[in-house]
Amino acid sequence: MVPLVYFQLLSAALFVIGLYGVLARRSAVLIFMSIELMLNGVNINLIAAASHLGYLEGGGPFVNFDGHIIAIFIITVAAAEVGLALAIILRIYRNRGTVNVDEVNLMRW
Repeated sequence: MVPLVYFQLLSAALFVIGLYGVLARRSAVLIFMSIELMLNGVNINLIAAASHLGYLEGGGPFVNFDGHIIAIFIITVAAAEVGLALAIILRIYRNRGTVNVDEVNLMRW
């Protein structure tokens, strides 16, 4: 069995890479891809913690399903978020001609 710390390091690395992408990128598409990367890091952490908690309770790897259920909810919300966000980004691109978040100012006529 792989120790929990390796999964936590992988999860933290994915989250930090996603956070850097959100803070450093200018394209709205890349920002939303970075948000998805952050959500995947959280999912890995939840599933690994739930799996290892099952071993601590004396059962197998799938005794405690709490982390798995929360991860499924996160995946479904993320799928809905991506569908809506891509529709908004496409509409902004058709109206403004760019998806650069610095150049898009929706309050200006």
